[in-house]
Amino acid sequence: MKKLSTLSFFLLVFFASTVSAQESIIGDINYGLLEKYIQAAKEYYPRRKILEQKAESIKTAKAMNAVSYLDIFTASYFYRPSESSSSSDPVVINPSNPYTVNGFQYGVTLNLGNFLQKPFAGKKAKADYKVAQFEAQEYDITLGLEVKRRYYAYVQQLSQLKINTQSVQDNKNVADNLKYKFEKGEISLDIYNQSRINLATANTAKIQSEVTYLEAKDALEALIGKKLTDIK
Repeated sequence: MKKLSTLSFFLLVFFASTVSAQESIIGDINYGLLEKYIQAAKEYYPRRKILEQKAESIKTAKAMNAVSYLDIFTASYFYRPSESSSSSDPVVINPSNPYTVNGFQYGVTLNLGNFLQKPFAGKKAKADYKVAQFEAQEYDITLGLEVKRRYYAYVQQLSQLKINTQSVQDNKNVADNLKYKFEKGEISLDIYNQSRINLATANTAKIQSEVTYLEAKDALEALIGKKLTDIK
């Protein structure tokens, strides 16, 4: 039987290792599931909650400013006891009660500075609330993009893991076949050894892709606050 040439062997291995690498991950993207991941992140991620509470706090401050116009007024009263004058002449002042007006006296004072500041404070409260709303909206966009980025990385690493797993199986099949041919003397030791090296390289790549896949999965789950298996 004709021996397998070195060139033929390397062409065989190259073809086996590159066929899977030509696949696309576009078909693996689940956009419905991706939207659920984004929604989960909006409900869970602490930074988003902080901005939401900040907007709510400013909204409350705006309402408080609207009813705080009463603060610019100060009400007061005085009480002066009424006593009869010791003189029959009403003009004569009684030394023990020198006031011409007695009884309860009421008054209201206006803080002019606060009065003039109130319209501007109200406008500032409204502007602060709008800014807080815009910040929350902006962060929703940023958060959504980050979820997408991590999801795409997760899908990519999952696909790469599948490719590397298949590559290990392909190289193992080639190595087993060449071992049989080597034992029958149909190929050289160099070719057989190279097949074992290729298998070891494929195994190393698979292990590395497993680690990268787990890191991508953890990064996505940290953002959405749930296990991927918990979101259907």
